[in-house]
Amino acid sequence: MTELSILLTTAISLAFIHTIIGVDHYIPFIVLSRSNNLSVKKTMFIVLVCGAGHILSSVALGFAGIALSTGVSVLVDIESVRGEIATYFLIAFGLVYTLYGVRRALKKKTHRHTAPDGHTVMHVHTKNSHGHKHEGRNNMTNAFWGLFILFVFGPCEPLIPIIMYPATTQNTFALVTVTLSFAACTIATMLVVTFIGLKGVRLIKIDKLERFSHALAGGAILSCGLAVLLLPI
Repeated sequence: MTELSILLTTAISLAFIHTIIGVDHYIPFIVLSRSNNLSVKKTMFIVLVCGAGHILSSVALGFAGIALSTGVSVLVDIESVRGEIATYFLIAFGLVYTLYGVRRALKKKTHRHTAPDGHTVMHVHTKNSHGHKHEGRNNMTNAFWGLFILFVFGPCEPLIPIIMYPATTQNTFALVTVTLSFAACTIATMLVVTFIGLKGVRLIKIDKLERFSHALAGGAILSCGLAVLLLPI
């Protein structure tokens, strides 16, 4: 194998493993899409934008390090700090969204009605359905920007050493090729895993817990943050 082939194989393998192990790369999209009833197309677009921001921030840091002749260890330390910030931000995001979901669930009222055939019908709604829809759109917009900021801060630790090696050999073609391969594999893996996850969660019926869907989504995101903080992933 040539040196470039080895670099490409390493970049693609690390990108795939890094994304699969990092549950924060797809679970937030899955649970937020489910709780907000987003279409698959819209969810995939959000994943694409956040994934691009995730990669570009690390690429920008790596290229800045190359331009300034910064050592790999320094860049790795910076990525480590960014990782800690992103993890605590994810935990805070999950906690706030959980509280929002609980508050929203408690504001809903359960009503009983007797149908013409004598059966009792139960349903949940808010006092102002139009205001509820408007609020839902605003909260999803806020959630999207929260995710985007999270992924921009979130580091791609394996990317830095990979792009620094061809940079030290002054091989521009290898540098660009390896970077693009790592980016494409990372984003593609995020899209595929999120898509599979969406198909899976939509098979789960949670009619009785529907009013708590946002709280459950927040709890799942909070759990992701704690897992990233406490476990070696």
